[in-house]
Amino acid sequence: MNVHARLAAAALILASIVACSPEAEKAAAPTAAPATAPSPDIHAFRIGALEAVALKDGEIVMPNAANESPWSDTAAARTVLTGAGQPGDAIHLSVQPLLVRDGERVVLIDTGAGGRMGTQDKLVGSLRAAGVDPTTVTDVLISHAHGDHVGGLVGADGSLTFPNAAVRISEPEWEYMKAGAAKAGEAALLTAVTPKVQPFAPGAQVTPSIRAVALAGHTPGHSGYEVVSGAERLLYIGDAMHSSVISVQRPDWVNGWDTDSAAGVATRQGLLERGSAGSLRIYGVHFPFPGLGRFQRRDDGFVWVPETTAQP
Repeated sequence: MNVHARLAAAALILASIVACSPEAEKAAAPTAAPATAPSPDIHAFRIGALEAVALKDGEIVMPNAANESPWSDTAAARTVLTGAGQPGDAIHLSVQPLLVRDGERVVLIDTGAGGRMGTQDKLVGSLRAAGVDPTTVTDVLISHAHGDHVGGLVGADGSLTFPNAAVRISEPEWEYMKAGAAKAGEAALLTAVTPKVQPFAPGAQVTPSIRAVALAGHTPGHSGYEVVSGAERLLYIGDAMHSSVISVQRPDWVNGWDTDSAAGVATRQGLLERGSAGSLRIYGVHFPFPGLGRFQRRDDGFVWVPETTAQP
């Protein structure tokens, strides 16, 4: 079964970008990161006064080949990848949920794959390395219901990984998830998580410092999350973009994993324009770990500029 098919099977089949003033997006320089236990699978940083940690869950590797890659022109994809100094024969997508301490709340954005899709199931270990027990997570925010974002909601025994957390997901995405769970073989996960789910209207303020942002195209209720503290803000983009090279440098290419290709293209182009114009910090859940950086306009296009050197 190819990677695209595995992604679709693992998925729980289950608009426009919310505007804000350019002045508000001119964030101050990032503050020093809080101290946490040393681990190659975590990266601590701050968003204003808020503590945040990138949490490594694993990596998805797929051949740059027909019926494997979401980009149909594999020869062109190879050229773009090698031009950026990356191997052209495979596409590497990191998986790193984001932890945010928002006052008394311990917020986890997405839950990784739970060992699916060839990933390494590192999330719980990464959380513990960051000093967080899974039972202390108060809120789990889901960008969308694909398996590499919701797979970590339950453990191998089917029990809830975050038993004391409310699971927040947009209303249209929750309906999408419920409609397709049985067909995708995910009825047990749906049953386990349903009592914890608190759907929200697209664009809702979901915690005191975090607002959902509708990022149309990938799935019917796909949400990003904007984290704001003082003058600083960071946008978690979910699967609006997958590759830090292809999605950024060729946002006009159709991604075969999007349910609405035209909306997906428009969302990527809008994110690049907004991000580069306001120097908005971006968190790319599938970009090279730790997935933290900015978009920069260059010549007639855009590039991804990470805040730190990519880590293994």
